[in-house]
Amino acid sequence: MSQRRDPASTPFFRLSIDTGTLGYFNTCSGLSAQVETEQRQEGGNNGFVWQFPTRVTFSNITLTRPVTEDSVKIAKWISSIRTGMVRPTAAITALRADKSEIVTWSLLDVFPVRWEAPGFEPGGASVALETLELAHHGFAD
Repeated sequence: MSQRRDPASTPFFRLSIDTGTLGYFNTCSGLSAQVETEQRQEGGNNGFVWQFPTRVTFSNITLTRPVTEDSVKIAKWISSIRTGMVRPTAAITALRADKSEIVTWSLLDVFPVRWEAPGFEPGGASVALETLELAHHGFAD
């Protein structure tokens, strides 16, 4: 009998691009798509309005984690944009605590639009978090 996995366990996320893994993140938000619509009224039928899809838009994705040695990889990726933008494919994989995969989202033409390193305060007791924001052109098949 196969072992059931707890669907309520808190996942963490692995970010990979064509050149390799950029590390693990605690939070991931913004994995969404929206279909814009255009409305057309049908002549002679006042009780109905047609809705047609026009374009699909994708929101930016925000990933957050404590600072790790992988933070340097993110900084190098952002710095590489100055020499010519390469838009790799990426994969965000939700993982369980035992690192077994829950689901993977494949993203097309990904590039970093914002990276924020933590502010370090000697008297602070909080975890030093970094944030990475990605833009993309949709989900791969």
